[in-house]
Amino acid sequence: MEWFSPENVVAVLTALLGVLTSAGVLWYERRVPRRKRIGYRVQMDTPIGSEVSEGRANVRLGLFNETPDMADATLVLLRIENDGSQSIGDEDYTGRGELNGLTAEFTGRTVRGIAVTHSPDADHLMDHFTPAAGMRHHGSFIRLPRVPLNRNEHFKLLVLLTGSHMGGPIKVTGGIRDGVVARNKAARPDEKPPLFGPAARRITVALTVCVVALAGIIVVRDDSPPPMDCARGTLTVTGSTAFKPVLEELERTYEDECEGAEIVLDIHGSNAGVRKLDALGGKAGPSGSPAMIAFSDGPRPAALTELHEKRVAISLFSLVVNDTVPVTDLSLDQIGRIYRGDIRNWNEIGGGPDLEIRLVSRDANSGTREVFQRRVLNGSEPATSSRDCTTKDYADAPVLRCELDGTDQVLAEVARLDGAIGYTELRNGDVPDGAHRTAIDRTVPSVDTIDTSSYPYREIEYAYTYGSPPADSLVAGFLNYVDNYGEVIMRTSGHLPCATPKGMRLCGADRPLLR
Repeated sequence: MEWFSPENVVAVLTALLGVLTSAGVLWYERRVPRRKRIGYRVQMDTPIGSEVSEGRANVRLGLFNETPDMADATLVLLRIENDGSQSIGDEDYTGRGELNGLTAEFTGRTVRGIAVTHSPDADHLMDHFTPAAGMRHHGSFIRLPRVPLNRNEHFKLLVLLTGSHMGGPIKVTGGIRDGVVARNKAARPDEKPPLFGPAARRITVALTVCVVALAGIIVVRDDSPPPMDCARGTLTVTGSTAFKPVLEELERTYEDECEGAEIVLDIHGSNAGVRKLDALGGKAGPSGSPAMIAFSDGPRPAALTELHEKRVAISLFSLVVNDTVPVTDLSLDQIGRIYRGDIRNWNEIGGGPDLEIRLVSRDANSGTREVFQRRVLNGSEPATSSRDCTTKDYADAPVLRCELDGTDQVLAEVARLDGAIGYTELRNGDVPDGAHRTAIDRTVPSVDTIDTSSYPYREIEYAYTYGSPPADSLVAGFLNYVDNYGEVIMRTSGHLPCATPKGMRLCGADRPLLR
């Protein structure tokens, strides 16, 4: 259901959070009593006795150099404030006795003198700081009277202490009806109180996150309609291993952009693919074209007359050689002699090492092999003579040759075996460590120069269907998608799309592909 899109869900959550926040604030204002609070903070705690020293020089700067019992004197500035939401009257204090309000304790130190300052415009507070009102001290304690404080009013105690060095524990205790006495963070002289409380900040952050998420979804979402080539259903794509990287990427993008489409890749080689499509189409009979496309490196066998072709790209292939062989170029004549068994050791080629040549080939289902035989060898490869690609199964075999099922296996085996040579599609330079590509007759495979190069190891990539698929079918839609959206993917993988101007010229006739 389209209503459950990400932006709609975030928008609804944002709206609900706003409504609930407003309702919560109203409920809190009406139902929850405002809490009373007295906070305190230590704004100064500094030594002033004769033991004050400056750095390593131990210079005496104390105010009581001639008074031994004041050698450890310290001066503390203690601020006590009403930072709650309500005023506090003398009846709000719950301390023992009629006069006792708060108690300040300076652990380990003795109170020697007190001076009191107050908020601007709060001269009335000074009447409370008298012994008659309950102001007194003894030992490390100061008993404070029940001082009424309006919101944001404060007073400060400048306390002279002895008996310990600065930094000792300082706390203020006492009881407030429907409220608390709590220590505040020590403020810097230039620090301003926050404009909003913690709850307001948390709500603001939550709302901001929701709004930013909603805006982000709206900005990055893709409102463009799906491609016109989209269709629903399940399609099987089979055939060429050389074209497999392209098909894997096209499968992913097509399924992402076309809702209800599923592309199943069943890649086992060009010849196996076209024969499977022909067999499946023959069983379908009059019921129509099966939901299958077979990609092939080169044209189908002539006997498979029911298969309809679409020229998709020109594929480039190359020879690969193990790094123990420092050969970077081979002529067509040398390649032919190697695969006939006339050249069996790399030292028979100028600059080659004394290593037996091992031929690592593809099986009979491979289009890459068929193209190699037709475009490079102009004939067939020799018979298989090794199952492990390392030793000959019979000693009188003219050449050591093995067959493998896939391109990745060929590349891995050539990179592993000293003296090995094989072939693969271009794949835009993707060769494993231990192997390298070789030129043919001093030309290298390149999509950029394919129209002017004489490089022989290349072929048209065909897409085959059984008969003509309906125009609105997933088969037809995917083939059109390959033409319309696959150019970058095909070029990246070493293929020239037939739908490009250059590709149209080369795909339209066989002559440019012949040696």
